[in-house]
Parts: sequence; structure tokens; C-alpha cells
Amino acid sequence: MRFPISRAALAGIGFALGAAVSGGAPAIAQDNAAPAQTPAPAPAPDPNTVVASIGGQPVTEADLTQALADLDQQFAQLPLEQRRAAALSAIIEIRVMADEAVKKGYDKDADFKRRAAFLQLRALHSELVDKEVADKLTDADVRALYDKQISETPPVNEVHARHILVKTKEEAEEIVKQLDGGADFQAIANEKTTDPSGKTSGGDLGYFGPGQMVPEFEKAAFALETGAYTKEPVESPFGWHVIKVEDKRQQQPPAFEQVEQQLRSMAFRDKYFALVKQLRGQADVSISDPALKTAVQSIEAQQQ
Repeated sequence: MRFPISRAALAGIGFALGAAVSGGAPAIAQDNAAPAQTPAPAPAPDPNTVVASIGGQPVTEADLTQALADLDQQFAQLPLEQRRAAALSAIIEIRVMADEAVKKGYDKDADFKRRAAFLQLRALHSELVDKEVADKLTDADVRALYDKQISETPPVNEVHARHILVKTKEEAEEIVKQLDGGADFQAIANEKTTDPSGKTSGGDLGYFGPGQMVPEFEKAAFALETGAYTKEPVESPFGWHVIKVEDKRQQQPPAFEQVEQQLRSMAFRDKYFALVKQLRGQADVSISDPALKTAVQSIEAQQQ
């Protein structure tokens, strides 16, 4: 969350970005050109270095960095080497137009003052979140949340099954008879199943857990012992199934690396709302409108 820029300013910035994108397109390299050498990373610029002045007021590297951060979505379409120039162009637009607004006295307008005050509050809110939530969220916090989630998740059984899907009960019953006579399940599946994905895999469905199959199929599959097949065909909205269970096991939890970013977002959210709860509990808040008070309390209950 960053200090927002007015819609009018963004409109001008969009025009400037369009000009930056349309100009200076690099030529296509020849096929026999020598491979480009990777340049050494440039040292970080001094944030206090003055790169320009507007009306006698300096523009520093820190100002460019701030503009790049606040307008990151607008600049994302530009090559890296053009972003600093686009940021400076945006700063020039904003400052000269802001100076003109001051000359015309718009900064004295009551609506503007209210909006500016609210924007400052939003910026302070973002600063507190950055310093007290984001900066204090550690890898250990994320790992602890992962361990907690794993320990609190009850074990889930899953089965590895195959099936043969046909249109009629009579066809399915005939297949059961063939299996009772020693026929190979996979060979029959490859020959007779109407499930396109099973025609070359012997009807293999892989491992699945509760809720991943239609209820009729799931109930029958989970009731079978490993190596057994259904002696009675199972009807589902797709047709008639003969099911064989190859294996049963407990579902393995996802590796930490697979869910790390999701858990990081959850940990951030938890820390954020804990801070909100603490500060709101300390604040003297009074809402005079009864209907509005009830609505706000409802929102807060949902957040809890």
C-alpha cells in the first residue's frame, strides 16, 4: 500500500508512459551477432543525489525510487532502462501541475483539504503496516504456521483405484463375471471402458480423497479392500462402473515450499488483524448512528 496519486495525475502519467513505450524500440539482433555479455550490477545510487530541479526545487534519487514504487503497475510495461526516465517524467508532470494548482488556490479548497488529510492518514496507515507487520514477519513465523496447520489437520485417507465405465448395468455385470473368471482388469478397461482417459491407462484414476468423486463412486471405492473389485456394478450420473482398488494410504500434506507464499499471506493477515484489534481496543470510538453502528459491528464480527 502506497501513497495514492490523483486520477488526474495518473491520466497525464499514462500519456507520458505511452510516449515512452512507443519511442526508441531496439532493433532486432542479427542471427550471427555475438552473445551479449552480462554487465556487472551497478552500485546502488545515493538517495540524496539530485537528478533534476523543478522550479528551483530538487528531485532526488529517493524521489525517483518513491515514484517507481508508487507507480509500479504503470511502469511494469516498460523496459528496466526506461523506468527511471518515465518516473522522472511523471514527477515533472505532477509537480508542475501541483504548482499550478497552488497558484490557483485549489490547495485552500475545503474538499481538497479533507481529501489530502485522508490521503495522509492512508499513507500513515501503510507506514505502520510496513514497519509493524510486514517488516516483523519472519520466516520462522511462516514455518510455525505451517507446523500448526499440519498438526491441526486430521489425517485424510485416499485410495488408488481403477474403473471400467459402461452404459448399461448388463454390460457391467458381464464384466464382473469375466473378472470372477480371472480376466485382467486393465485389459478389459482398455478394451471396453467409455471413459476416454481410461482407454490407454487400464482405467487408472490415480489417488483421490474424499469429495473428489461423485458420492456413489466414492462410497463404493472406499468400502473396498486393497486388490478387490466391486461385485455389484455401481451406478453414477456417468453410467455403470466396475471399480478396483489398487492401494490405500494416508494423504500426504503439501510440502512447505508448495504453500509457503499462501502461508506467508495468512501470517501477514493474522498479524495485521491482531494489531487492528489491539489498537481498536485501546481507542475511544463512538458511532452515533444506530444503523451504521450495527453495520460496522457486523463487519468487525466477520473479521474476527
